[in-house]
Amino acid sequence: MKIWGITGTNGKTTCAWITAEFIRADPSRKCALITTVETDTLSRKLYTGYTTPPLATLKELFAEMRLNGATDCVMEVSSHAIHQRRTGDTVFSGGAFTNLSQDHLDYHRTMEEYFRVKLSFAERIASARWGEGGVAPAHLGRRDFPPYIVCLDGDMGREMFNAVGNLPLNVMGISSTSSKFDLSRLQLKGAYNRSNVLVAAALAESAGISHDIIQSVIPTLKPRWGRLENVSSKSAAQVYVDFAHTPDGLKKVLTAAREFTKGKLWVVFGAGGDRDRAKRPLMGRAASSIADEIVITSDNPRGEEPKAIIEDILSGIENKKPFIECDRRKAIHLALSSAAADDVVLVCGKGHETTQEIAGEKYPFDDREEIRAYAP
Repeated sequence: MKIWGITGTNGKTTCAWITAEFIRADPSRKCALITTVETDTLSRKLYTGYTTPPLATLKELFAEMRLNGATDCVMEVSSHAIHQRRTGDTVFSGGAFTNLSQDHLDYHRTMEEYFRVKLSFAERIASARWGEGGVAPAHLGRRDFPPYIVCLDGDMGREMFNAVGNLPLNVMGISSTSSKFDLSRLQLKGAYNRSNVLVAAALAESAGISHDIIQSVIPTLKPRWGRLENVSSKSAAQVYVDFAHTPDGLKKVLTAAREFTKGKLWVVFGAGGDRDRAKRPLMGRAASSIADEIVITSDNPRGEEPKAIIEDILSGIENKKPFIECDRRKAIHLALSSAAADDVVLVCGKGHETTQEIAGEKYPFDDREEIRAYAP
């Protein structure tokens, strides 16, 4: 079973899912999947609670996938998992890097350390293939090396491409400006999704999937799992849910939504408690630079006071007077009732999540269900 790993701050879930779709389109292949949202062993689909499960769980999943005849598995590899060596002695057949922007600095402390951890994933792929130190036999050419795809469109893409360039990997820099795939019929909105598709296409092609198969799948891809997912509502506006929970993620999804917004662009968001505080004002700045109307609310406050988190976000708001509503349900309904027919409402931060974590307890809460339940 070949295992393909995808790492980066944003886009891992989408890239992993799309790569699996491309591989599954080849009738000779059976592809399993491990993501933040869903793990598919080919006999069952489950939620592990992790982006990358602990090693003991991972080994059980791999064993189940092999019993089910999986030829491939595409999985997300988080920075925490890399640093904690959760993948153990797993030998990856290849990997991909999407981007790197501010997140998890409560854990990694600095962006330099965060980058270093992400780089070590590529180093680990090389070491697992060629032994500690990652030295390949001299007679082999670069095409014989494990593929490693780097998105040049995303933050730190050029830096990562240069950093992995000397490793015994077949490093490919992918840019939406030099694509050999036709994305004119792609249903996924936004420049960042075009990049996600191209990274997935490059990895799948490196995995042996033909160009024609990949091209045939591209028009069939539809938004899912709370990634710029359109949700039906009784609001006059068009309503979307997205998992964006970083400054870069928020900026990208708002930029994408701006492309199809005729009226005002509304955003409802908060920030997670007990996590990287430094990103909160940056999220406020990103929202105020693009959205017309802002509703700041609670996300997963965990052990923090929602009002304190909101104050951190407010410190980055520029030239806007946002609505403030700590109750997330009321905040969503406020935006839905205030938005007009040509407006777009984007509810960000939780995406696929079905709970809200408050003071150590997880309560049922799904942004999509709240939107569907709205009654004017």
